[in-house]
Amino acid sequence: MKPDFSPVECCDSVEVHESLLKIVDESLPPEEELYDLAELFKIFGDSTRIRILFVLFEAEVCVCDLASALNMNQSAISHQLRILKQSQLVKSRREGKSVFYSLADDHVRTIISQGLEHVEE
Repeated sequence: MKPDFSPVECCDSVEVHESLLKIVDESLPPEEELYDLAELFKIFGDSTRIRILFVLFEAEVCVCDLASALNMNQSAISHQLRILKQSQLVKSRREGKSVFYSLADDHVRTIISQGLEHVEE
């Protein structure tokens, strides 16, 4: 997606539309929720984390599998998984000596799929 550097159009006169502002004010989520939402989207701002999530779309995998699939070292993968897990985007389960990671729920798939769809337009 190429950035658009054309100037943003502005109104020719200042006119506040009170009825519209009332609707916005009544529907705007609390500031804390907006902050949390912004923090969630920051998590999606890293291409390595996005690549990890795409692998997890296909299968539940361990760190070794992820490192191999993404051609990265296990330490780097573990660091990103920690962030994804703290944000409740992935979950883990232990099986013997291995820990397997998967998407936390279908919301994660939906968010990524819709974002990709938007980029591809």
